[in-house]
Amino acid sequence: MKITTNGRGRSVSASHAKKKKTDGWWPLLFIGPLMLGVVVFYHYPIVKNFYISFTQSGAFGNNIEWVGLQNFKNLFANSDFSSALVNNLVYVAAILLGIPLALVVSALLATPGLKGARIYRGMFFLPYIAMPVAVALVWKLLLNGDFGLVNQALSKFGVENPPYWLTTPGFALAAVCLFGVWASIGFNVIILSAGISGIPHELYEAASLDGAGKRQQFFSITVPLLAPSIFLLTVVQTISGFQLFDALFALMGTNNPALPHTKSLVYLFYSEAFTNNDKGMGAAVAVIILLIIGGVTAIQFHIRKKWIDQ
Repeated sequence: MKITTNGRGRSVSASHAKKKKTDGWWPLLFIGPLMLGVVVFYHYPIVKNFYISFTQSGAFGNNIEWVGLQNFKNLFANSDFSSALVNNLVYVAAILLGIPLALVVSALLATPGLKGARIYRGMFFLPYIAMPVAVALVWKLLLNGDFGLVNQALSKFGVENPPYWLTTPGFALAAVCLFGVWASIGFNVIILSAGISGIPHELYEAASLDGAGKRQQFFSITVPLLAPSIFLLTVVQTISGFQLFDALFALMGTNNPALPHTKSLVYLFYSEAFTNNDKGMGAAVAVIILLIIGGVTAIQFHIRKKWIDQ
């Protein structure tokens, strides 16, 4: 048997060296089917969507014509796009403001000696695991301007002529943002509670001996050590906010007079691609959404280097 030496001067058999060279095919054998599915169902549609965004076609995808950047020019000149972008940014800002609220709730649930903490965490997590459309329909009943429980409660407290929350332009977007904060708080609480459980209790004891109160401990220990978890939630919730559609569709419908004041970018994509049958314009909206999410995520990771990795 032929003996060779490796880079460190150790003897290695030729058969063993040959075996090591062929070991690289086994991982590919196992991950190959998965990667094939990712390429077929994720990467190819992205590339195909980019191509469609530069074309125009008939209602059934026939008569394809290359138009270059014309779809994007028409999109930027469309007032619906600017309105949907602003609405989406407001919604994303609202659900990001829900993260500090979830941080406070998580800190309260981590109070030593609190009875039923697991039950409370489960109650907060229930909205996240429920179907968005089903939950949105319940909210639609609660916010109904004629017989909704919210307006009935406001009437009991002396509020005359409570608003029609989902059909009044000034209140519809606020109602959608409130729903988004409520629907996302469960996931935020679970992630932050897991992070708080990993903080050594000795740090709080040492801070207490030094005279730090609960508030000072929260801002000096809890918040800094939860920075990675908070960063994760900002990325996840930002992406989720820009993908708003199903709950919004269930809340607002298609003929709501307040729809232009609440329409999101994905809703605009749906309207252009499937209601107006303009596949090129719809694909252009999808490309813009992809670029916005990618750009915002890149900025967040750049900030992370200065915020967490410093």
